[in-house]
Amino acid sequence: MDFELIAVRTGTREVVLDLTSRCEEFVSGRGDGLLHVFVPHATAGVAILETGAGSDTDLLRVLEELLPRDFAWRHRHGTPGHGRDHVLPAIIPPYATVPVLGGQLTLGTWQSICLVDTNVDNPERQVRLSFLAG
Repeated sequence: MDFELIAVRTGTREVVLDLTSRCEEFVSGRGDGLLHVFVPHATAGVAILETGAGSDTDLLRVLEELLPRDFAWRHRHGTPGHGRDHVLPAIIPPYATVPVLGGQLTLGTWQSICLVDTNVDNPERQVRLSFLAG
C-alpha cells in the first residue's frame, strides 16, 4: 500500500476543507484501486459532500445544533464546548474510502472529499492518503 501524509492548516474557526484536488493528485496515474483518506485526530472527520453551494456551511450549522457548545460536556479541557469536538468523529467518521479507476477518483459530479474540523484549539492537522492497488 502506498501512502502520503499531508499537513493541513485549518485555522482558528470551524471548517469544512475540500481535499479533493490533493486526493486527485495523489491517485493520478496509479491505475485501479481504492483511495483511503484518514485523519489521525480525535476531533476531526472526513465527509463526502457537495461544497460551494452552501452544503458545507449547512453541515457546520447542523453540527452546532446536534452538538451545541453550551451543552454540559464532561470532557472540559480547551475552549468552552470542546467536548463536542471529541464526539464529532462518532457522527462524521475520521475516514472515507473512494474507488479509483484509471488513476481517477470515481466521485459523483458534485461530490468532494472534505476534512470536517470543529476544533478551534488545533489549527494544524494531518491527513493520511493511502492507495490500495486493485
